[in-house]
Amino acid sequence: MAQITAALVKQLREMTDSPMMECKKALVKADGDIDKAVDILREMGVAKAVKRAGRETNEGTVATYISDDGKTGAILELTCETDFVGTNPKFTGFAAKLAQVVAENDPADLDALKACPMNGNTVDSELTEEIHVIGENMKIARFQRIAVEQGALAAYIHLGGKQADIVAYEFAKPETAESEDFKSYAHDVALQVVGASPKPVSARREDVPADMVEHEKAIYMKQAADSGKPEAIQERIAIGKLEKFYKENVLTEQEFIKDSSLTINELTKQVSKKVGDEIKIAGFVRFVFGE
Repeated sequence: MAQITAALVKQLREMTDSPMMECKKALVKADGDIDKAVDILREMGVAKAVKRAGRETNEGTVATYISDDGKTGAILELTCETDFVGTNPKFTGFAAKLAQVVAENDPADLDALKACPMNGNTVDSELTEEIHVIGENMKIARFQRIAVEQGALAAYIHLGGKQADIVAYEFAKPETAESEDFKSYAHDVALQVVGASPKPVSARREDVPADMVEHEKAIYMKQAADSGKPEAIQERIAIGKLEKFYKENVLTEQEFIKDSSLTINELTKQVSKKVGDEIKIAGFVRFVFGE
């Protein structure tokens, strides 16, 4: 029997863009003959997946996963060819399972994710299998893991799976996570992130990057100068517009979409008082499909 070296497996993988394990199986079956191995991969259906790999994937879904203890989560965008498949429960369910793999393995990049274990295989092999079963090209577009040490996470997926987010909350008491007041509040804030779209992706004013603040202020100063108002007033005009920028774009300073008389910061204080624990919004991640 011919020796199946790592270099030979790599060569076949590069030739066919097939999963590493499938390449090795094909080479073993072909006794090291790489041309025969290519034919075997085609017979196995892997070549069919490779052929589909060139197709455009402009549809798909955003999925989330949060661990049972509420401390670890992930968000992932999976693309496909048609909206019909993009809303198919089998496809969206697979996306959610991929998000779980991200949360549990914390891969550094896409290659690392593809090498992660999944259902006794690798993510790469499972993705190829799903391409075979569903009959459309699929791609993992992006993903992000989020975790808290003391606190909990909450996720929200907008109808249709085109927008989703995970919000991280910090607090001291473990029982806070089980409070119905907290759960309702956490869901509402996650809904806020999708509905009000905080643009700097900042939970708090102090989280907005300094260069972004300076950029915005420079624009407002130029607008104030062009208004013809006295110089003494221009600074106040710019500061006023910067305050409006914060209120529109920083999550904790936005008006609560369910009650405009409250800001998210004020809502957080109310709920903290109810549960007897200080709640802080530590951060969030939001994906809009196709961005």
